[in-house]
Amino acid sequence: PGRTVRRYVLSAKVLPHIRYHPHMPPSPTTPLTGTCLCKSVQYAITGPLQQALHCHCSMCRKAQGSAFRTRATVRSADFRFVQGEDLVRYYASSPGNLRGFCSVCGSPIHTKFTDRPDVMGLPLGGLDADPGIRPEMHVCVAHKAPWHTITDDLPQWPELPDT
Repeated sequence: PGRTVRRYVLSAKVLPHIRYHPHMPPSPTTPLTGTCLCKSVQYAITGPLQQALHCHCSMCRKAQGSAFRTRATVRSADFRFVQGEDLVRYYASSPGNLRGFCSVCGSPIHTKFTDRPDVMGLPLGGLDADPGIRPEMHVCVAHKAPWHTITDDLPQWPELPDT
């Protein structure tokens, strides 16, 4: 209550050093696939993932049921449902953020942004193979779970970096 939540998509200015893990990036002929836990919802990604990060905000922690959410950004045009789109329900976790999840098993599928319909947030945990990108930073570490210790050398931002 009383807290303003910002939705963001990181820009190349903030992450100019984004790099892909050596492997074939997704394409229309070799898509990257993902599913929910019960496999009722299946999706394909035909373009590159970008801006991978670990978010430690309380909403991401609660939505994932974990210490943080690892996610990337994908162009909406590069994401398509293969099956189960009718099973996806959306929760407005904050103004402009619609978190999609499987209505059968509860797995997070993606996040839509009303002010940026051209991109979506994609939790990496639902992917079936190596996404070819690695997280580049931790964000919202001022709100991280008190029982979790960050042990890698990635940059840590107390809040969301400015875009």
